[in-house]
This record gives sequence, structure tokens and C-alpha cells, in this order.
Amino acid sequence: MNKKALLSLAVALLLPVICYLILKQASDKAVDMPRRYLLDTVITRIDKGKEINDSIWHTTANIHLTNQLGDEVSLYDRPGKIMVLDFFFTHCHSICPKLTANMAKLQQSFIKGGDLRQKIDSSIVQFISFSVDPEHDSVNVLKNYADRYGVNHDNWWMLTGSKDSIYNFAFQELKVDKFSDEPISPDFVHTNRFVLLDKEYKVRGYYNGLDSISLSKLAKDIGLLMLEKDKKQKSEVFQQIIDLSWLWLIIVCMVTFFVIYMRNRRKING
Repeated sequence: MNKKALLSLAVALLLPVICYLILKQASDKAVDMPRRYLLDTVITRIDKGKEINDSIWHTTANIHLTNQLGDEVSLYDRPGKIMVLDFFFTHCHSICPKLTANMAKLQQSFIKGGDLRQKIDSSIVQFISFSVDPEHDSVNVLKNYADRYGVNHDNWWMLTGSKDSIYNFAFQELKVDKFSDEPISPDFVHTNRFVLLDKEYKVRGYYNGLDSISLSKLAKDIGLLMLEKDKKQKSEVFQQIIDLSWLWLIIVCMVTFFVIYMRNRRKING
């Protein structure tokens, strides 16, 4: 076998391996996405003789309330959006003004773009603030409060309605009491937590709405969630490529074809 033939064989053998190593390295450097928080259950199934555990993550239930413009809205009215939620009341003189101001800055940052969000615009994110004192916070009160903070009504709802529905939503659906710095009274939801929901209404993070570092992480996590679908599609492709069974099959076929080709060539030349 001459040098040219040997070189061709080496290339044929090494090219698939090199491609695999490059793709494997790229997949190993994949960005860590915001984790899921609320686990409903774990289902065990059998796949190719192996026992696999599938985590079923909690999907936030829908809720119907009234926003600051007097419109009847629900959580599921904005499908495909990432959501940032918090709880407040308009006559609060402690943490609520700062929470609302920080939410307003976050909303404006997506309108203007910048650093981590230069490819993200305000239409992608829905901000929702639930009044924990809906008896006092009427539609008009909420509208005046929203205007005071320069709220963009298109993608930020301040909601009022049934107190029982709001409190059940906070404790049963979002579990804000489990991820709060301080104990939360079941009679009054007063928390500094911002809650992040992904496009499937699953909780992906709890953030201190009074802390600039925590808010920066929230902004970054929103950007990561926007890429999640593409990352998932890519990971599926990588998984197919990384499956070595077809890789070795191709190599064996190429070597077999090459050997047969060289033998036939020698017979013809001989």
C-alpha cells in the first residue's frame, strides 16, 4: 500500500473521530440554564431495558383577574412569553415602592436593550404585579399607581380581584413562602421575591427584588430562557451525533470498502 493510500485511509478513519471530539467539546461547554424549582412527581419508566426517572415539574395554574386598565385578563392570555411576577399593595410604605421601582427599571431595560439583553425586546417578557390588598387597590387606584412609576401597560399588568384567588396563587402555585428570606404570614403576602416563569409556566427562579446583584441575575436568566428552545433542539442533535454506535459503523464500512477497493485495484494492475 503506497503513501497516498495510507494517507487516504488515515483521513477516512480520523475525520469522524475529530468531528465527534469537536462536537463533544462544544456540548460540554453548554450554558447552564436556570433550574426548575417545583417538582410535582417523579415517574419511573423502562427504556431499552433501563430504568429511567422522569421529573414532572409543576405547571403554574391559570388565574383570572382584572388589570389596571379594567381589562379581564388571565395568566394564560400571553402564551409563549417569559413572565416576571411579584406581590405588592399601593399604600405600602416599606418594600413595595422599591420593588415597583426596580420592576420598572427592569421593564425599561428590555425596551432599551443593552449588555445581556441587546437581542431581547419588551414584547418577549410579561411583567405581572399582584395586589395583596385587592379590596383597597381598585382599578383606578392601580392605574394611578402604575402611571406614577411610568409603567408600560402593554406588558406590565397590575392585578386586582379575588383575595382568596391571589393568596392561593401565591402560596399554592408559586410557593413564595418556601423561598422567602423571612416567614410570610398566610394572612398577608408581603415578600421581596420576584418569581420567574418560563414559556411553559414553570417556576425557574426566585430573586430578591431589592438586591441589584439578584436583579442582574434575573435579567441574565430571562435572556437564557429565550434561548432554551434552540438549546434543546441543538442538544437533541448533539445526542444523535454523540451516539457512537453509528460512528463506528461508518468507520467499519469505510475501512471495508477501502480494503475491497485496494484488493480489486491490485488484481487489475497485477
